[in-house]
Amino acid sequence: MKRHLHLWAALAALVLALPAVAAEAFTSGPGWLEFPAGKGAGAGKHVVLLAGDEEYRSEESMPMLARILSERHGFKCTVLFSHDDGVINPNNGASLGKPEALDGADALVLGLRFRKWNEATLAKFDAAIKRGVPIVATRTSTHAFSGIPKDSAFVAYNWNNKGGFGKNVLGETWVSHWGNHKSEATRTAVEAGAEKLAILNGVGVIFGDTDVYEAYPPADAQILLRGQVLKGMGKDDPLSERKKKRATDKQEQGVNSPAMAVAWTREVPNAGGTKNRVLTTTMASASDLVDESLRRLLVNGVYWGLGLEVPASADVTPVVEWKPSKYSFNMFHPGLKAEDFAGVLPPPLTAAPAKKKK
Repeated sequence: MKRHLHLWAALAALVLALPAVAAEAFTSGPGWLEFPAGKGAGAGKHVVLLAGDEEYRSEESMPMLARILSERHGFKCTVLFSHDDGVINPNNGASLGKPEALDGADALVLGLRFRKWNEATLAKFDAAIKRGVPIVATRTSTHAFSGIPKDSAFVAYNWNNKGGFGKNVLGETWVSHWGNHKSEATRTAVEAGAEKLAILNGVGVIFGDTDVYEAYPPADAQILLRGQVLKGMGKDDPLSERKKKRATDKQEQGVNSPAMAVAWTREVPNAGGTKNRVLTTTMASASDLVDESLRRLLVNGVYWGLGLEVPASADVTPVVEWKPSKYSFNMFHPGLKAEDFAGVLPPPLTAAPAKKKK
């Protein structure tokens, strides 16, 4: 009997210790969070995820994806945030924690919007692009940069400079909300001929509560998914029958005739003489990523970009309970540091914090 009690005590101690072990399976510092490489096909590869947008909660989605890539697929993952002296602040477009992590990146996952980093940080990002790292780009990354000074070596990255990084690398820049923002959700349909592509392994119909962006990928792009504009915000809502004028030629069409591309791939020559494999999706707010198939598309994109065999159905289960915030400006959790995003987040805000009086 005493032996059994000792066994139960040892088992209980082990169970109690598990959360602590999991919680310590990362390192962090001002504006950065790193998960070590685990066992899996990604072992030996370093994925750097950049969280920096004011609206779609990439500061929540990028750590969640990093833990999946690390603990379920073996990649070493580093998340870099916008911050104020270590306190995560998506509104600080000039900031990026630990930019030196870009020097060792084998792949990039982007959740950016209107960033204006300093020259040293932009140089590291530019060098990564020129050495041909693959890119998985989400939502507002089509307009990742804005406000880079005219005398900067990297002014061409600005979204309003002939489309900038978005148009020239990812395949599109900011055009418009094609669906009505916050009132017409998105349901995907696979592009004809793309059904058997490995990057879509295990990817079913995706529902996102963000609206479809107007987008015209270039001729060299392989369109994967089109985004059907829905009449409302429910996943089973019927298709919208609205008509709208295109930004390109001002001609009117039904918003689903045809539906806009919401995911595509490219292989893009760069100024360094190499090529970047690129997966771009105009979906993937944190709230969109509740959808398992969308998480799988992004994970598949990392595999595809690195030339690794894409799993038949990649495990994309979040490692900890994950309840993302609704997309909206200034609805980020105040006062959190990078380490706080490694575990379970506080409940989503229901209203933006009141501004402090000066």
